[in-house]
Amino acid sequence: MAMNKAKTGVLLVNLGTPDSTETSDVRKYLREFLMDPRVIDIPFLSRWMLINFIIAPFRAPKSAHEYRKLWTDRGSPLLFHTVDLREKLTEKLDPKKYVVSIGMRYQSPSIESGLEELRKEKVGKIIVLPLFPQYASASTGSVIDKVMEIAQGWQIIPEFSFISNFLDHPQFIAAWAERGNALIKERDYDKILFSYHGLPERQILKGSVGGYCQLGACCNKYGPSNTYCYRAQCFETTRLIAAEMGIPEEKTVNCFQSRLGKDPWVKPYTDEVITELAAQGVKKVLAFSPAFVADCLETTVEVAGEYRDKFLEAGGEEWDLVPSLNSENIWVECVKDLVESRA
Repeated sequence: MAMNKAKTGVLLVNLGTPDSTETSDVRKYLREFLMDPRVIDIPFLSRWMLINFIIAPFRAPKSAHEYRKLWTDRGSPLLFHTVDLREKLTEKLDPKKYVVSIGMRYQSPSIESGLEELRKEKVGKIIVLPLFPQYASASTGSVIDKVMEIAQGWQIIPEFSFISNFLDHPQFIAAWAERGNALIKERDYDKILFSYHGLPERQILKGSVGGYCQLGACCNKYGPSNTYCYRAQCFETTRLIAAEMGIPEEKTVNCFQSRLGKDPWVKPYTDEVITELAAQGVKKVLAFSPAFVADCLETTVEVAGEYRDKFLEAGGEEWDLVPSLNSENIWVECVKDLVESRA
């Protein structure tokens, strides 16, 4: 008689969020997040002093104020959208074959708790899906690092499969196109702006294969030499979404947001691009933020709020943000396909 095959575990991992909008919880979150050596890649002592004496004490009150703008009765949108994604994915997958858990890279629920939930189910394999479309050492790399750190303490380590990026998955692209087309049907935009989360340039250069990366025109083509270059992946994401929507390349703009500190980050910078567009007479902008699959501080407050205000103050007239994929059905189908392709 054949034995029942063990289930496959699926761990969905997102960045994380403070437990509340209290300054103390935000400070705790910032400390854990920014002390990650893959996020701020400087020597430990310098990093510890920077975070604990400068960033956490002074940034936490301001960040807490920003989090209050997006907090809902269900708490953090990033968290509850991830919970909803898990529930919908569980409904789509065969319950005899799969069990799904979630974890946040920072704060709660932790990656460790998500993995423990799968261990209790005695899974034979674990598929880890960091919910970051484009690979970066500071996001996907950090998740993989943490999972391996936890698993190395287990007596029995099952098979692991890591999904490192999915920027070119057809359903991921179609999901963004569907969201964007819903707004384009209502009005005509002068420019379609794609704002991605930024990274220090040094992190991009560290991952350059054979010195290929020049942080310039090399990103205009995507292939084996820059498969894991974050900037090149972002540019490719834009090209694919624009092609799916039938948007001419000259109408699109790539830029990078959320830079921190004085070191150079990947360019062009979103805040500077906004000012330049307004100066050129651009009046109507539709903004995408395809580095995030769930609405969060960076989309709801930064892109839809701060950048909109900046554009209008500079002379623009309309600024709309395409909502993140959250737990839309086509996105759930994409995640289902990503999982089943690794089973």
